[in-house]
Amino acid sequence: MPAKTTGAGRLPAGATAADPAATTVLPAVTGRPPGPALDSTALMGAVPPVRDGGGDEPVEAPAEPPRPRRGERVVQLRPEQTGEGYKSVYSELTRPTVASRLRTGIRVTGEVLITFGLVVLLFAGYEIWGKSVIVDAHQNDLSSQLAQEWGGDPTVAPTGPTPKPTAPAEGKPVAGLYIPKLDKHWVVVEGVTPNDIRYAPGHYPKSALPGQVGNFAVAGHRIRATFWRLDELNPGDDIVVESQTEWLVYKVYQQRIVKPSQVEVVAPVPGEPGAKPTEKLLTLTTCNPKFDNYQRLIIHARLDHVLAKSAGRPPELEG
Repeated sequence: MPAKTTGAGRLPAGATAADPAATTVLPAVTGRPPGPALDSTALMGAVPPVRDGGGDEPVEAPAEPPRPRRGERVVQLRPEQTGEGYKSVYSELTRPTVASRLRTGIRVTGEVLITFGLVVLLFAGYEIWGKSVIVDAHQNDLSSQLAQEWGGDPTVAPTGPTPKPTAPAEGKPVAGLYIPKLDKHWVVVEGVTPNDIRYAPGHYPKSALPGQVGNFAVAGHRIRATFWRLDELNPGDDIVVESQTEWLVYKVYQQRIVKPSQVEVVAPVPGEPGAKPTEKLLTLTTCNPKFDNYQRLIIHARLDHVLAKSAGRPPELEG
């Protein structure tokens, strides 16, 4: 009798559907179902490996991260809350340590010192070069005042006796001072207070006037606009003083450095207080060294010859 079949499959020969020993035979699976294959991790929510180009073989898992090479170290990350959310930062590099605090202190100290140094340099630059513009402007005003006070034409010889020079009021112009070697000239004012010599050399009030017997003493600041290069004068160099009617040419005979307390250098006879003068001398004083004032630089000169203004400028100023 032929075997009976059911929708569930074919029965073996000699068996009936009612036979309890009958066994259903299922067709064998010969192909893979469509779609990605699932592994044991798929049941736990893991993402299955993605197939490359739809093929049967899954893409290889990423390789193990490289180990740090010699000299390198791995630092941990820690979360830090910001206005934009959390971000990871290097916990070991941001955690303050004694060394990091020391480095921060050194860096801050260095920045402060650099800033202070720049301020000092700017101040020194102003003292050396910046004041020159201001001093030159005041010197132009003093030259105009001096020309107005003297009046007349300096190239015309005066008639009658030469007027005796009188000391002007404090802060007013006294005479012109020229140093040909330094290519410098100034208007000297009366007085040696800080306010008097702020923009011009100042005449010691108790010393002689230009052309008189005694010591015509003049003080000036050690700045580029005035007596900055006074140390370059040597014996034999010329210093020319302009009065109302004459050019007085002095010759340097001594340069020396003294203490601020040695005021006898501006005495009528330098170095000999109380002695009666017999010569017509010129003394220039300024601070020493440059940028300091614990010494005084002194230049002594002696009157060599006098030239009337009506004869023109002296040759010493034409070279």
